[in-house]
Amino acid sequence: MLQRQLGPFQVSSIGLGCMNLSHAYGAPVSAEQGERVLLSALDAGVTLFDTAALYGFGANETLVGRVMKPHRHKFTLASKCGMQGVDANGDGKRVRVIDGRPDTLRQTCEDSLRRLQTDVIDLYYLHRWDKSVPIEESVGALADLVTKGHIRSIGLSEVSASTLRKAHAVHPIAAVQTEYSLWTRNPEIAVLRACEELGVTFVAFSPVGRGFLCGQLQDVGTLEPSDIRRAMPRFAPENYAANLKLLVPFNALAEALNCSPAQLAMAWVLHQGEHIIPIPGTTSVPHLKEDLQAAEVVIPVAAMAKLNEIFQPSAIHGARYNPQGSSEVDTETA
Repeated sequence: MLQRQLGPFQVSSIGLGCMNLSHAYGAPVSAEQGERVLLSALDAGVTLFDTAALYGFGANETLVGRVMKPHRHKFTLASKCGMQGVDANGDGKRVRVIDGRPDTLRQTCEDSLRRLQTDVIDLYYLHRWDKSVPIEESVGALADLVTKGHIRSIGLSEVSASTLRKAHAVHPIAAVQTEYSLWTRNPEIAVLRACEELGVTFVAFSPVGRGFLCGQLQDVGTLEPSDIRRAMPRFAPENYAANLKLLVPFNALAEALNCSPAQLAMAWVLHQGEHIIPIPGTTSVPHLKEDLQAAEVVIPVAAMAKLNEIFQPSAIHGARYNPQGSSEVDTETA
């Protein structure tokens, strides 16, 4: 597979987001299926695997650690802190908490190292900026973890260009991870340009629009009750019905280019810059193989113009997050 630079690492141009195996889109897959997906990705040439303390409240890191430990030298391992499950009410039920205090980040890293069965995490992201803690303070704590050898590089997730610049002044930031796809273009306002100027890799999660751009989800009523998309305005029935109309010309263009809609969506992300790496997630080995073939798709100039015309931001119905989710991210809005 083609390679791209991520901080000090050379990694596959398409990585694997491991979240889907344990978190967010309904019930987790079986341990056996999770193992199949992870090892199939490694066999196919994927060398960037992305997890987080939040995913399955530690279950995803545990899965990745168990399966990938024998192959640790073959790939770059990314995980995240600053947002995890906490027994906040003392009833044994963990809830999602954003906490960027230095002591919390240090403890989360220790827990992650244990679950991942490794001595060092290659890329460690601040999953969300805790706005009650100065970004310089949280990044300073992560810089201490670099000095101690617990992590090799620092990343940020869902931050604005101005926050990135403040953090980068404290310690070099290797990567910024944010949602980016044909129907989520917010990074184009400022953060993509800031990443390029600072030499920071941009890691694009949900490059196929949380499944929307694959074209297979026609009825949001079929989503499982625990699927996080049920709370996202773009997946509200009336908005989703309007968004589906965008797929008619999109699917036609994919057919004309002899690729699948998912491959075209991923290829579009790859075409936006050499400093961009998409990390699709999947629970299916066939879908994984389909995704990885996107690296071979070439989009002609006329087709790129058509894609940008179809998916101009004003054509998208519904916000990316609900008000609560929107308040937790630090990204520019047009």
